[in-house]
Amino acid sequence: MSQQSLHIQTIGQGTPIVMLHGWGVNNAVFQPLHPLFQNYCVHYVDLPGFGDSHPLVGDIDTWVDAIAAQVPTQAIWAGWSLGGLIATRAAIRYPARVIALLTIASSPCFMARDSEAWPGIAPQVLAQFASQIEQDLGKMVDRFLAIQAMGSATAKQDIKQLRDLVMAKPLPDALALKQGLQMLSNVDLRQAVTTLDLPWLRVWGRLDGLVSRRVPPLMPKGSPRVEDLILPKAAHAPFLSHPAPFADGVLSWLDNII
Repeated sequence: MSQQSLHIQTIGQGTPIVMLHGWGVNNAVFQPLHPLFQNYCVHYVDLPGFGDSHPLVGDIDTWVDAIAAQVPTQAIWAGWSLGGLIATRAAIRYPARVIALLTIASSPCFMARDSEAWPGIAPQVLAQFASQIEQDLGKMVDRFLAIQAMGSATAKQDIKQLRDLVMAKPLPDALALKQGLQMLSNVDLRQAVTTLDLPWLRVWGRLDGLVSRRVPPLMPKGSPRVEDLILPKAAHAPFLSHPAPFADGVLSWLDNII
């Protein structure tokens, strides 16, 4: 893979942060966070096949390796939704490179596991998105953006803001969307995260329609340095719907670990 294959927007100076977006979107979704992290050097990554990045054949480790090859060797890794799953996998795969972990509305296992009483996304929901990729990509992205804001009191505004930001870049590649769905369906890091020993802030929206409020109490703790920030009125995009409490919690955490 060439170094030009991943598009990464780097802003600011200071401790490096690698910022990863979720499924179906791109790094433009983080534009509202640029002022928040002005005292850090943030690498806003377009995941393979999303935004301005070329697609990359492979699994989650292929994506992690590609990102790791283009970002600083000592950095805080942060991710929203699918991006949080990828950041978590990076911390497991490269423990000497990831100095802290920030996950936002992200589960170590997104798919529901009924036999284990693990709450998650119903398999048929992901199957519907998979079928829509082939039918109408734009409509599928719109529908997914709507689900992400569902539950928030400011859902209409959140959906519009998400859409305006995301549509500023090209629609995602169909292969990348399918790969992302496979990750959401198949990757299960619940056992692996128990080996993590690093500062880890997990931000949750209590009204999240994709990551159930039942997930945080079931999360394996791993390191004693794990912290949970639950925003009671937020849904799946807490950094958009509730920027002030999100900023307060994240910046306080960063101040304590740097």
